[in-house]
Amino acid sequence: MKMEKNTDRKLARRLRDGETLIGTMVTLLCADTAELLAGAGFDWLFIDAEHGAFTPEQAKPLLQAAAPVPCLIRIPQATEIWVKKALDIGADGIIVPQINTADEVKQILHWAKYAPSGGRGIGIGRAHDYGRSFGDYLEHANEDTLVVIQAETRQAVDNIESIVAVPEVDAILIGPYDLSASLGKPGKVTDPLVTDAMTRVRSACRARSMPLGFFGINAEAVKPKMQEGFSLITVGVDTAFMIEAASGTLQALRED
Repeated sequence: MKMEKNTDRKLARRLRDGETLIGTMVTLLCADTAELLAGAGFDWLFIDAEHGAFTPEQAKPLLQAAAPVPCLIRIPQATEIWVKKALDIGADGIIVPQINTADEVKQILHWAKYAPSGGRGIGIGRAHDYGRSFGDYLEHANEDTLVVIQAETRQAVDNIESIVAVPEVDAILIGPYDLSASLGKPGKVTDPLVTDAMTRVRSACRARSMPLGFFGINAEAVKPKMQEGFSLITVGVDTAFMIEAASGTLQALRED
């Protein structure tokens, strides 16, 4: 059966149009989990191959289960093979952690974009509908494939103005917990040193009209950022949803 393309929900275009897009993080090696979360109504799913135990072969069934909801894969490291495989299995884009300089961003973009913008290798895979949409995919991939750079280290904050100046970066995603650790305040995401760093990132992005992303464990954590104009929102984690619901139900029964 021909794989249906979700042409009405191109995540890259919606992000550039200024929509607020709410997603959640998938860390479990279970396609059913991705399918359930996609059905909950999220705009997109964050497939975490950095901290989740995913290979590209294990991530692909999650993309298939979530369709037609768009998915971004956070790759575990900035390597050509991970960029290539994440995109070829059909991710709508990549989230790249631990990026510190503009030169590193340029290298990621070179791997992620086809010529003449970059040097992405051309192959046949799920992204191209196994060849049936090959020409159409190559024509639109550079525009429709998101490249999101995480700002989660002291060095990234120090270089944020040059990072956001690199053409074709689609969004900056603040990783508050890794950023807090990098600044010597692990887990203290409301410490002034951490919030000042996030303010610098936000200011640099606003100066370039660059969409901003943020991760928070619950609605209360992300609502203030949405009010500040952050538009690529990740809220919650599959495991945390399960723990919270199960624990809450059990506690309610034991309290009666």
